[in-house]
Amino acid sequence: MSTEIIFVVEESPEGGFEARALGHSVYTEADSLEELREMVRDAVECHFEATERPRIVRLHFVKEEVLAV
Repeated sequence: MSTEIIFVVEESPEGGFEARALGHSVYTEADSLEELREMVRDAVECHFEATERPRIVRLHFVKEEVLAV
């Protein structure tokens, strides 16, 4: 059992945010950061049995910038 799960969070091209778990097939999206936190908790609870659920969820925010040269 893992005690921690990490989600990579990126801004969605359509607006809002997308979160993907590293090493697990867990994905969710939301319009705001507050909603995303709630959706990530819900996704983890739905994906894992109570006895195997990670106790810590880390959100790793990735922001990509494109610069014209």
